[in-house]
Amino acid sequence: MPHTKPTIKSLSRRRFLLSGAVILGGLLAADVTLRQPQALRIEKHIFPSAKIPKGKEIRLIQLSDLHLKTSRGYFERVAQMVSTLRPDAIVLTGDYLEQSRNLEGVLKFLRRLHAPSGIFAVQGNWEYWARLEGENLRRQFSRADVTLLINERHDLRIHGVPLSILGADYPSPADQISRLIQSASLSRLNLMLSHVPAFNHELLDKRVDLVLAGHTHGGQVRLPLLPPLYLPRFSGAFVAGFYQAGLAKVPLYVNRGLGTSMLPVRFMCSPEITLFRLVHRRPGHAASQDNPADTPNPSSKGQNPDL
Repeated sequence: MPHTKPTIKSLSRRRFLLSGAVILGGLLAADVTLRQPQALRIEKHIFPSAKIPKGKEIRLIQLSDLHLKTSRGYFERVAQMVSTLRPDAIVLTGDYLEQSRNLEGVLKFLRRLHAPSGIFAVQGNWEYWARLEGENLRRQFSRADVTLLINERHDLRIHGVPLSILGADYPSPADQISRLIQSASLSRLNLMLSHVPAFNHELLDKRVDLVLAGHTHGGQVRLPLLPPLYLPRFSGAFVAGFYQAGLAKVPLYVNRGLGTSMLPVRFMCSPEITLFRLVHRRPGHAASQDNPADTPNPSSKGQNPDL
């Protein structure tokens, strides 16, 4: 049977399909490396507590996992968006650095943040890997008016409400976590900061009102209906959002972070700034049955700074 030569029409169709595939691949690569890693979302949650008097409200911002390469552009926008949310206090849950160890860039970004009741931070694994951890980092952060907590409690009052921030270091053995929790007072609102969400949850008790963590990046690359392709060590079953931790069922929130790690990509997993509005709840008032974290479901999400 004679060999049939491809027609000009069939060759044109193949070139068209190949060109289309190349263009779509390029657009997808640009999307996951350029647009989605900077497609910043403001996640807003109302967190009621009987420890907050009626009529009082505390606005708390959580930032996590900067992995900052440059303080310009994207991180300037982050600082501007934080300012519009009018935080009373800002908490930072680790991994400020990456391979370049750009500490000056991190400090420049931190100096753009302002909160009347202070900025408080804990360390992540990247600070240890960069060998810029501990007392050295504490001194450096103090230059930007940021208080670094290394298995320590910091007491303050916000709008007259007594509040303690419990800063768990990375890594923290059980005895240090236990001492930190035991130092908390039931009469105060106690917020615990931990870079990693998976730690000794069996040590948590009702003295801790809320745990804030990061580390996971929300999986960073997510596919519909599938679990994350990769989560770093000490993530456990925690990916992003609210969970219950330990037998005491302490609310634990996992922030998706601001930066990227290992690969400079995000897919269906936006970076986030988190705003918590801490408000009054009547003692004994039952939480909604739809809420697995003993806190309300997330309130409206978007860019409205008036929430």
